[in-house]
Formats: sequence, C-alpha cells, structure tokens
Amino acid sequence: MTIQLGQIAPDFEQDTTTGRISFHDWLGDSWGILFSHPKDYTPVCTTELAEAARLKPEWDKRNVKVIGLSVDPADSHQGWEKDIEETQGQAVNFPVLADADRKVSDLYGMVHPEADPTITVRSVFVIDPNKKVRLIMTYPPSTGRNFAEIVRVVDSLQLTDAHKVATPVNWTDGQPVIIVPSLSDADAKARFPNGWKTLKPYLRVVDQPPLPR
Repeated sequence: MTIQLGQIAPDFEQDTTTGRISFHDWLGDSWGILFSHPKDYTPVCTTELAEAARLKPEWDKRNVKVIGLSVDPADSHQGWEKDIEETQGQAVNFPVLADADRKVSDLYGMVHPEADPTITVRSVFVIDPNKKVRLIMTYPPSTGRNFAEIVRVVDSLQLTDAHKVATPVNWTDGQPVIIVPSLSDADAKARFPNGWKTLKPYLRVVDQPPLPR
C-alpha cells in the first residue's frame, strides 16, 4: 500500500511492548510519530530508539505520542530494550509494535522488496490529531535518522496550522517566517499588526507568531 500526504493514516490493532493497541484509539487527540526499524538488535536502531526516548519532554510539550515498529516479536523487543538502556543510558519509554506478521509494515509500505524483502526500511510518519499523514520520510537501513529534523518539522506543522504562514529553508523555532501568498495584505494587517518586510509581492517575511503550546 502506498501512503500519501493528507490521507487518513490506516488504523490497525497490533501487539506492542506495552500491550495490544488500536492505533487510532491510542493516538486519541495527540499528534503521532510512527517510525520503523529493520529488525531488533541492530546497531543504528539502538541509538535511534534511545534518542526518541530521550526526547520525551519535547514530545510531551508538543502533544506528540511516539511509537516504534520492528518485525520481531514483543519478547525480542523487551530483550533489546535492556541492551538499549545499558549501552545508551536511556530506557525506552514508548511502545514498540511487535509486527512479526508484518500487518502494519505492509499496511504502511515499510517493506521495500528491492532493498531487502526480509526487513523494513527506516520509515517515519508524522500524523496529526485528525489522523491525517502530514510527513513521510524514508531512510536507507544504513543511515540513522535526524531527530532534530523530526522535531523541527512538527514545530513547523503546528505553527503553520495555527497561523497563515509557511516556514522558509532551514527555519527553526524563533526565526522569521513567510506570510502565505493566499493571504491578502489587508487580511495580513489584521493578523500581523506589527508589520512585515516585503521582498517581493509573493515573498513577505514576518516575525514568527507564537507556537501553539
């Protein structure tokens, strides 16, 4: 199955390290990050799961729930989590899907036969509270993910959902943003009473409005 931006994230029931979940019910009104791992006891994934767990205060601040996935069973995950805590100094504090039957992997297109039909690629799905898929990233098995970029994208999505702005290249929280072209100057004056800088009629730069928290 091919997942596309804007579609409703497929729902499923599956076992995890913290018990069986129904995905949409588990998400509730939170944002979600679903990310997959080729298999248990792999070196790059060991560092990634620890980093995702280490970022829990940032996820909580943004109303984000994180869930991992590997095609191994739950008891294997639990053994691996002990290694993660031992080697990375951080316990895993979110559920990891036990997708031994590949139900979720196939549903989300996480197995790429041309890469390796026996493992999942490093997929990332950011899902909003309406259960819509807002971001998809796919990394090769050899390359660890940049979680600072995932946090940055969540900030951008939440900011641009709340205000009529877009975020420019390399934007991070606190930097100027762009007024969307669909907003007229008259309407922009009401939204941004302190004004903005017009570089071109279609390129209006304004101080960042507050992030919704």
